[in-house]
Amino acid sequence: MDSGIGLLAAAAAVRRARPDADLVLSSDPDGMPWGPRSTDDITARALACAKAAAAHDPDALIVACNTASVYALSALRAELEPELPVIGTVPAVKPAAQSGGPVAIWATPATTGSPYQRRLIADFGQHAQFTAVPCHGLADAVESGKEHAVDVAVTAAADLTPPGVRAVVLGCTHYELVGERIRAAVAKRSAPGDDRAAGPELALYRSADAVVAQALRRTGTRPDPGAAPTGGLTVLLSGRTARLPEAASTYAEGRLLAGAAVAP
Repeated sequence: MDSGIGLLAAAAAVRRARPDADLVLSSDPDGMPWGPRSTDDITARALACAKAAAAHDPDALIVACNTASVYALSALRAELEPELPVIGTVPAVKPAAQSGGPVAIWATPATTGSPYQRRLIADFGQHAQFTAVPCHGLADAVESGKEHAVDVAVTAAADLTPPGVRAVVLGCTHYELVGERIRAAVAKRSAPGDDRAAGPELALYRSADAVVAQALRRTGTRPDPGAAPTGGLTVLLSGRTARLPEAASTYAEGRLLAGAAVAP
């Protein structure tokens, strides 16, 4: 579940790990973006999204949304566990810190200013230098699937990123869909005019694979990427059964999922 198509990254990671798994994707286009909303409103919308998914009797619920994980995870777990394991999404601060830094954390303005993110850095940042980068409008641009809007938002956030960072933590699931554009933009700022800077020297830290690994552990399921690709796909938009939003096909993750059988 997520406010929008940011859930594609985690869903695609599940599809790669278990091609035979049925997936239910529950998002809230009627209420997104969640970031500017109050904590109570975010919690209410996240609960509605989760309950719509839970009605399909899943084995686990992946909260593929950093904002919901920051503000609503406790409420989701109180409502749904232990019957339904709930797995939140945490920015990969700890492994990024181990890279030695300096590190930039790209996140929505709501997450950037949250006590949660500051505590995460304090607890797991070790002695690495961290810079929080509020990415105004980037999640909305990714949601729209409009290439120019994504480029403008990525460039603006790259301009806020200090030169010389060695790693970028993607603190919003939407950003994982445009990770390579982010890598290129930050690397270019770090070494203007040097195309080699867009190479592997700049590390990107994503959350989807780790979150999916945790979901498989919680359900006692082993990865089996060679399984027959028989998994179905159910899409819920603010509780209504639908098809993947058109913008999903902009991204490789959406195209992967579109190849699945769609439940009626």
